[in-house]
Amino acid sequence: MSNVLKSGFLMALMTALLIWVGNLVGGQGGMIIAFGIALLMNVFSYWFSDKIVLRMYRARPVSEQEAPELVAMVRELAANAALPMPRVFVIPDDSPNAFATGRNPRHAVVAVTRGLMNILDRHELKGVLAHEMAHVEHRDILIGSIAAVLAGAIMLLASMARWGAIMGGLQRDDNGGGGLGLLVAAIVAPLAAMMIQMAISRSREFMADARGAKLSGNPMFLASALRKLERFSQSRGIRGASPQTAHMFIVNPLRGRAFQRLFSTHPTTAQRVERLENMQLG
Repeated sequence: MSNVLKSGFLMALMTALLIWVGNLVGGQGGMIIAFGIALLMNVFSYWFSDKIVLRMYRARPVSEQEAPELVAMVRELAANAALPMPRVFVIPDDSPNAFATGRNPRHAVVAVTRGLMNILDRHELKGVLAHEMAHVEHRDILIGSIAAVLAGAIMLLASMARWGAIMGGLQRDDNGGGGLGLLVAAIVAPLAAMMIQMAISRSREFMADARGAKLSGNPMFLASALRKLERFSQSRGIRGASPQTAHMFIVNPLRGRAFQRLFSTHPTTAQRVERLENMQLG
């Protein structure tokens, strides 16, 4: 199955899950409400997700005068990919990480943390930036944002189902499952949403690694950077990092949270480095 078809199937699956939970919570009316939530949140995410996440992490735009090497690298990689020049932002955090956002290549943003620029050499930084430009080229930013919004809506409805069961849902049998159905939705739906979101993100991380390696000219640039990022990120997560936006970063920004790492939206660093090394050998 191609990457586009796989992502489309997983997104449809998540939407169906959202509607199913809505049906359990409120019958046919709940399904309609859930579909409306999905539609409104998708539209909102399409237009505003970049502004929200940049503000969340206190990112600020930088000019070529402020960060000449960084901006020049992004411009070079954008030209290599035949993409418009994205805006460049810096996050004032010492944890090394990076992400791309924006609804399409013409409105893209590449953001890096202060810590990333401090620990990577020029080649490694280029590898990371190439990975982010690959996300822009593949339009992964929009897909990941929509997946995160759908997952959030499912978790909201699951919370409503949980309260419905506690506050009297056990008496209901007109929504296809009664209290038992509500409890199943409350437990299963959030886990299923996380698993689907994880599958979408992981497949796209591998593709961005491969395309980024070609854009930078050497897969070992990114492989070396990933090794460093893994070491530092394990002990120093990004301040205020949210599980809902973790999928956007090049490595998981959540520190010391074993359960959240178990359901990580990222492949392991070892898997990613192995694939990059195989590209080098090939």
